[in-house]
Amino acid sequence: MEIVEIGTLPPLGEVPEMMYAQTLRQERFNEPSKAFEIEKVKVPELRDDEVLVAVMAAGLNYNSVWAATGYPMNMIQVMELRKEKETDYQIIGSDCSGIVYKTGKNVTNVSVGDEVVIQAGWFNEEDPAVKKGILPIFAPSARAWGYETTWGSFAQFCKVKHFMCVQKPKHLNWDAAAVYMLSGATVYRMLTKYEPHIVKPGDVVLIWGGAGGLGTMAIQLTKLYGGIPVAVVNSEDKKQYCESLGAMAINRSDYDHWGALSPDMLKPETQEIWRGKAKKFLKKILEMTGGKLPRIVLEHPGEATIPTSIFVCDRGGMVVTCAGTTGYLASFDVRYLWLQLKRLQGSHFADTKECVEFNQLVVDGKIQPVLSNTVAFEELPIALQLMYENLHKGNTAVRIGY
Repeated sequence: MEIVEIGTLPPLGEVPEMMYAQTLRQERFNEPSKAFEIEKVKVPELRDDEVLVAVMAAGLNYNSVWAATGYPMNMIQVMELRKEKETDYQIIGSDCSGIVYKTGKNVTNVSVGDEVVIQAGWFNEEDPAVKKGILPIFAPSARAWGYETTWGSFAQFCKVKHFMCVQKPKHLNWDAAAVYMLSGATVYRMLTKYEPHIVKPGDVVLIWGGAGGLGTMAIQLTKLYGGIPVAVVNSEDKKQYCESLGAMAINRSDYDHWGALSPDMLKPETQEIWRGKAKKFLKKILEMTGGKLPRIVLEHPGEATIPTSIFVCDRGGMVVTCAGTTGYLASFDVRYLWLQLKRLQGSHFADTKECVEFNQLVVDGKIQPVLSNTVAFEELPIALQLMYENLHKGNTAVRIGY
């Protein structure tokens, strides 16, 4: 069998020679709408510890914007420097649901026919650091699957390590099952694993980008643990959307102090200008929460918001960040960090155990994927363009295998 068409599957366990994929090549790096091309490529071969999954649906994440633009890093070039490059193209995509079609000879945790969700924490089990007992996310071999690897989810078949397969919740359809793991597990670690700054009843949690994939998961997790979610968005319709999920919400378009700080803004004669504008935002939070500042600030925009995040975080609180979607120059007034004993914490996805823990919350119905849109395979670049332009809400699934 050479290939099957998009929207169909070969007989269970029969693997075609070729597959369709939305590919990236270095010469096409651009805005997402211009970067991808559907190509017919070979189905990847498996190593002994790997699993081939027929992708039923894939989910979109912001790391695919980074990959498409080749910024902040050209990941194809990075893989070449690491001697991990397997092809001249890259198939990205870090979320999906699917069916196991083939397993390596050492795989025992899944079998052909199993319905699975993929968590994106790739690592080499033979890595000496892993064998010594270090958490895999800290190991030199750790990679973000579908961003730092070749065979991601934007194709009819994807290749993963066996431990990346987790149980698909039976009550979810393929589309909903494809969109929650990367953002959900990331937020789960950010809000529950940095002692003592874990969400407790009554804690205010400020959530940037509340209407996106990370934000909708953060709202739910904060509520699950008894916290008070305050979402920040960039439009009135997104504000209403977050409120419909049970969060308080602020439209940041009502304020104008965003962006990186410069030395000229912190001179004795000028420092009150930015501070005065930021205090209006802080006072809005106090007004909404009955006088409480955020004990945890969930960051990912970076450059535009870090100064404000540090400023509005409560004394002894934590700003935890996992990205820099507005830029990477995270300047801020360090006085608000050290004098008020605040914590600035970096966070990156989750480890295998945390992914299983989070997935159980979904299996148990305590967390619900927020699926806003499903698009056809050929519409993937346009859907990702909306994320690039910050026009999306919730999560988008890409239908591939059915």
